[in-house]
Amino acid sequence: MLYTRPKLFLASNSPRRAEILRNAGFAFKVLATNLDESRLGRESARAHVLRLAQAKAQAAAERLRSNRRAIVIAADTVVVAQGKILGKPSDVREARQMLRRLSGRTHEVLTGVAIRRVADAQELHHVETTRVHFLKLSQEQIDDYIASGEPFDKAGAYGIQGRAGRFIDRIEGCYFNVVGLPLARVSSMLRQLAARND
Repeated sequence: MLYTRPKLFLASNSPRRAEILRNAGFAFKVLATNLDESRLGRESARAHVLRLAQAKAQAAAERLRSNRRAIVIAADTVVVAQGKILGKPSDVREARQMLRRLSGRTHEVLTGVAIRRVADAQELHHVETTRVHFLKLSQEQIDDYIASGEPFDKAGAYGIQGRAGRFIDRIEGCYFNVVGLPLARVSSMLRQLAARND
């Protein structure tokens, strides 16, 4: 039997996740899902990102059920600072509160990843954690950064790959995880899933 290369689908609208995969040489198509991403009750950050990643993978896989070669990559990322989950800020006030919370402290970025093979519904999942150390920010720095518009489509109100990179003293763990997709982990999971087909 001839080996046929699987078709990868990214279940995300995030241009940053797509860029990570594209720059790493992966060929894929974007198949975004539209799910309610609200947190359930006292759901932990870890449980939250994993549940959403799995739900996105399943929703995309259902749309691709006739494509037996399809493999879906789905992810969800949150920032956790002082025990509080920080999603995307809804307005300037919320962005300012988030950046003040991050200023001069260490926080964690958690990304849930689910990779699902459509043909047999086999799935691998993982939660990647990276610790990020922020410098102390002045009110002027916070206001200037908010004025740039960069915080508003990013968990925790900042993007490490953009202007906020100057605020970050160091990280512990995967850089790409902070951007939104732990690249080495995804690559390893894809290899594991392929091995299960041998």
